[in-house]
Amino acid sequence: MATPEGAHVAFSTDTTQFAPIAPRRAAIKKETRIDFGDLSRGREMSDLADSGQQDPSGEETSGQSRRRAGRSGGRAGGGAARRAERTALRNDPVPRITRDIPNFEMLSGDALSVIEANAEIVLEEVGVNFVNNPDALARWRAAGADVQGERVHIPRGLARRLCQTAPASFTQHARNPVNNVEIGGKDLVLAPVYGPPFVRDTIGGRRYATMEDFRTFVKLGQMSKWLHHSGGTVCEPTDLPVNKRHLDMLLAHMTLSDKPFMGSVTEPVRAQDSVDMCGILFGEAFVQQNTVMTSLININSPLTFDDTMMGALEVYAANNQACIISPFIVGGAMAPVSVMGTLTQVLAEVMAGIAYAQLVRPGAPVVFGAFVTSIDMNSGAPTFGTPEASQILYGAGQLARRLNLPFRSGGGLCGSKLPDAQAAYESAHTLNAALLGGVNFMLHACGWLEGGLVASFEKFVMDADQLGALHKMAGGVTTDGDAQAMDAIREVGPGGHYLGCAHTQRNFKTAFWRSNLLDYKPFETWDEEGARDTQALAAERVALLLSQYQQPALDPAIAEALNAFVAERKAATPDAFM
Repeated sequence: MATPEGAHVAFSTDTTQFAPIAPRRAAIKKETRIDFGDLSRGREMSDLADSGQQDPSGEETSGQSRRRAGRSGGRAGGGAARRAERTALRNDPVPRITRDIPNFEMLSGDALSVIEANAEIVLEEVGVNFVNNPDALARWRAAGADVQGERVHIPRGLARRLCQTAPASFTQHARNPVNNVEIGGKDLVLAPVYGPPFVRDTIGGRRYATMEDFRTFVKLGQMSKWLHHSGGTVCEPTDLPVNKRHLDMLLAHMTLSDKPFMGSVTEPVRAQDSVDMCGILFGEAFVQQNTVMTSLININSPLTFDDTMMGALEVYAANNQACIISPFIVGGAMAPVSVMGTLTQVLAEVMAGIAYAQLVRPGAPVVFGAFVTSIDMNSGAPTFGTPEASQILYGAGQLARRLNLPFRSGGGLCGSKLPDAQAAYESAHTLNAALLGGVNFMLHACGWLEGGLVASFEKFVMDADQLGALHKMAGGVTTDGDAQAMDAIREVGPGGHYLGCAHTQRNFKTAFWRSNLLDYKPFETWDEEGARDTQALAAERVALLLSQYQQPALDPAIAEALNAFVAERKAATPDAFM
């Protein structure tokens, strides 16, 4: 059996006793003895010194001696206090990821130039449709496009020139300024799942989502340290009228969270409601001068811009609110099967959409979006976490950076029906590709299941935990004097161990990323605690987070005004479920 390099392993006929042990040494450099078996059980360095373990000889260790002294009047409960500190639920939000690592540039400059040239040909020769939108056609005609019916042929170079007025980055303000996010540059903002009509948990299984489920997800997002954004339609509350549910969703984001959020896009009037409610929350003048919403505008691929999405875009752009212009592409169905062909269509669609936003209001904040997956040619079902999707993500990121625009893509995407190994593999592929591919805004970062049909409570916290690893990876490698650890190498020397050396004692709490969810205990302990799998651990964490949730404070006058607006708008029209 292969073992980790340098490890000494003890075996017995009872395989449960397999564990790394320390090499036997005549003299140990440190006063405290270290039991590697206990280390393997996940105990931290500071606990080992106070663990009170018996030396094999039966003699009392210095750790026991100090602990006994503490109980008699010294520093009582030192190890327990550290354990309590480590296990206490802390919610110190990290506003965003700022990369200190290079982007992965998959395509050559020549390949990108070919894609850009082909996209211009598509816009000019094939054109794009702006359906049921005479105002959009008039804007394009005035800008110099050739408009034939609802087909808009955009002259070569026009869309790219219009895109130049869009900002390279922008700040989205939260009602708590600590949670403001910068979208663009080297930053990555993480937002939860968006749009599923179903939810799943270990108690109720798969079911239609309700408004109470929506509120629960908003609370989980507020409690998730590594999630920077409250998102938008984290699930579709099917128990409320279609024409009114956006009011309750916005109210939940505004009152149950103090992180940034997204507006409604399902009708232009609902986009206007979003702007009006933000006017109450932030102040009307502030909204007109600052971005307080980033909302998702999906292109009806291939090459079609419908009046509903463009109507919402018009409202947001006119009010200085950000829009993610995002093709929704299933490769092989709504775009070519090849990576180069799909990237050509993505670029053409995004440039047309962003250019139109700039026709509405030059300087309106936008994000270059790319939601791309492939199709299973046997079943017709969309697939996620595939190599081709990652290749398209990397290429789209390069194209976005050449346009000097923020980039949206990625997410914890999977096709699995359960938060299982398939879900983990597929999600990990896309999460890592998004980090390395220069994504600035990642929707669906946690909670996505079953191809986006389901928002899972357990997968929400599983994904949210893994987002911490992205933060760690994005920080790059520290190279200063302390990181070089020459003092530690000198102190330990040949044949020693680093557990008790000064460098380890200074750095062990922050040296390694540590999951708040996953189980690293030995089999015996895991079995005694119920042999819980990751889904069961996630269900427990959901309950823990919700039990400790505290609603962020909001000016009572603002809360009252928001509730009054919602009540007034609901009373103005009859319910509609279509």
